[in-house]
Amino acid sequence: MHAEIITTGSELLLGQLVDTNSAFIARTLRNIGLNLFYKTTVGDNEERMVEALKIAMSRSDVIITTGGLGPTVDDVTRLAVARATGRELEFHQELLEQIAARFKSFGTPMSENNRRQAFIPRGAIAIENPVGTAPSFVVEHERGILISLPGVPSEMEYLLTREVVPYLKRKLDLREVIVTRTIHAVGLGESRVDAAIADLQTGSNPTVGLSAHPGVTDIRIAAKAASVEAARKLIAPVEAQIRERLQVYVCCADDETLEGMVLCKLAELGLKLASVEVGTGGQLAGRLAGAQNSREVFLGGRVMPELDGSTQDAANALRAESGAALALAAYAGSSGDRKLYLEVALATPEGVKTANRGFSGAPRLGAEWAANAALGLVWRYLQE
Repeated sequence: MHAEIITTGSELLLGQLVDTNSAFIARTLRNIGLNLFYKTTVGDNEERMVEALKIAMSRSDVIITTGGLGPTVDDVTRLAVARATGRELEFHQELLEQIAARFKSFGTPMSENNRRQAFIPRGAIAIENPVGTAPSFVVEHERGILISLPGVPSEMEYLLTREVVPYLKRKLDLREVIVTRTIHAVGLGESRVDAAIADLQTGSNPTVGLSAHPGVTDIRIAAKAASVEAARKLIAPVEAQIRERLQVYVCCADDETLEGMVLCKLAELGLKLASVEVGTGGQLAGRLAGAQNSREVFLGGRVMPELDGSTQDAANALRAESGAALALAAYAGSSGDRKLYLEVALATPEGVKTANRGFSGAPRLGAEWAANAALGLVWRYLQE
């Protein structure tokens, strides 16, 4: 059994708004153990909405729509759902009274076009909206369940958690949860991570997937079980294998940050760190200064317009001047042929460790690439 999300609104397709509703719905469905297989965004067009609904009904057991329940002409969800399920729209006096009461509480007169919101597909289960003016509804059809929620995030979230989740758990007898664990690997590209754990990505429960970011690869483990504890027991041996294979490249997990883990390890070892950077907008120093334990071990960072010499020279000079056990230098920029590249150096009591590489994407990502590469260099040194 699986679900599908359909979000409506031309503003989403035009890039004027970011779709946060789908992310919230996805997390909510994960917590009740309902798999989510598809997500579709449709503009404010009745015909395309009907088409999207029919496709969804042919492949998904539960469909949740958001948006298109307002009073204006371009709010097409009610009619599209009615057409897709072969029903007529039906007027509900009690819904109109609820809408009118909401406007009265606002101290604002209700417009005539708000009457449209009191129409829902015949036979649908109405869901009162006490935090807005758009009633929602559930259509139970021969192939599954179709739920329409408002597009306003606060209204959608309220109705989803207060009304829809209890309904789904009761109706579908949902008794499982889906738990995720995300491992962060720094300094190891997605292809190399994939080569190291390819066999682990073929399992069905838990499942393992990868996501690449500048200088960091996320490894997501997801397990479905009767309880959070049972799901974590499924995840644990897979996580152990990943850590064993990737070794020092694994830096943290879930909401842990690379800079936070570096500072914790420095504090544990009684070491202090200083930094200097060029072409990064101060991201390296900003992340270190903003992390917990920074005052104990971070002696501060310099943001320079250019380097006097190499990153190795800069790191050695900073270490001598600051008295820090470790000094980190980072540079992000472009070469004469306009290729993007970064250089990092870590001055240690044993000598200088360096790393350099090209990087892809927009030049503005250079700061993130450089900061992650620099922190990754420190992390591996501390582990080794």
